[in-house]
Amino acid sequence: MKTFFNLTERIKTELESNALINSVTYGDLYEVDLQKQNIFPLAHVNVTTGAIASATTSLNVSILFLDIVGESKEEQDAFYGDDNEHYVLNSMLAAATKTSQELLRGDLYADGYEVEDSVNVELFSERFEDKLAGVGLDFSVTIKNSVDLC
Repeated sequence: MKTFFNLTERIKTELESNALINSVTYGDLYEVDLQKQNIFPLAHVNVTTGAIASATTSLNVSILFLDIVGESKEEQDAFYGDDNEHYVLNSMLAAATKTSQELLRGDLYADGYEVEDSVNVELFSERFEDKLAGVGLDFSVTIKNSVDLC
């Protein structure tokens, strides 16, 4: 049974094909060197919890889409401020939307990875030490069990 490996590999492949993402990482985000500027925009995957039923396995997945917020050299705007945070949020939301659409009805769905309910989205900034902003996706994926019992 390679349910977990197959799921994470498919998500990784989908994220690597996204033109708005430069790097894909997995696991504990605090183990990722966020000081390396060449890794951004970054998609970070983590599988948090799950449930095993008689015929299916359900896994909860979180993906963070992160990018560096840069200071603008132009005059400060009262609404947008003096950085590109709105641009970062917009582009990371676009990357997250593409991924969620693939999960809901693209190749991932056709291959038996079914997203339960809807994909939850959270926009954030000021969540990390560095000036990073982005979008978090949380969703549950159900996969048919492939273990045969004797």
